[in-house]
Amino acid sequence: MAVHCCSSSFLMFTSPSPKSLCSSSNKTPFLGSSTVALSRPSFQSLPLSRINRTTRICCQDKAAYVPLDQRWMFEESEIDGPDIWNKTWYPKAADHVNTDKPWYIVDATDKILGRLASTIAIYMRGKNLATYTPSVDMGAFVIVVNAEKVAISGKKRTQKLYRRHSGRPGGMKVETFDQLQQRIPERIIEHAVRGMLPKGRLGRQLFTHLKVYKGPEHPHAAQKPVELPIRDKRIQKQR
Repeated sequence: MAVHCCSSSFLMFTSPSPKSLCSSSNKTPFLGSSTVALSRPSFQSLPLSRINRTTRICCQDKAAYVPLDQRWMFEESEIDGPDIWNKTWYPKAADHVNTDKPWYIVDATDKILGRLASTIAIYMRGKNLATYTPSVDMGAFVIVVNAEKVAISGKKRTQKLYRRHSGRPGGMKVETFDQLQQRIPERIIEHAVRGMLPKGRLGRQLFTHLKVYKGPEHPHAAQKPVELPIRDKRIQKQR
């Protein structure tokens, strides 16, 4: 097949004549395959009826230019510099120091267990902050008092079950919500909040930020906790 490339970046491929293929019998191996050496190409003009295959490829310059409507985003000194438009912020160690985190306090009296636990988990994870990062502990500490006065709806007081296992065969222990509330009321809120935290090393670290106490007293007055903001009006049980 003869190839002709002009100075104006114009390529034309034409099929050779049958005589040129038959006259040359030399075979040259190329990448494991054999090729047929062709005779000198002919550039004489042929009528369209005698041309079997003709393909034209026009080459264009591939110089990259910044569009005019995007040049306002770049400065002359930033064209060859680092990419400043795709720089994602990630919190450093100094952005989530435990001594700088806020402390909240909430009274669990007559508050629905599930709605209270979800609100506590949001502030413990830091989802209320603009700098929230799923893989970093950005949340706050939460203090819960009067854990024995938490409320539930329906028949959960007698139907909701809590299971624990001693690790030995036949060591399964099952008790109802009412039985656990009388024995260890703090464990009810801890169990609900733990289920709403990530599973793994981050979740175990976040769980240490929860402080649940029976009664109105707590030993964290030095941290100066503020009232936990609750927007859900359905969290308070109506008498």
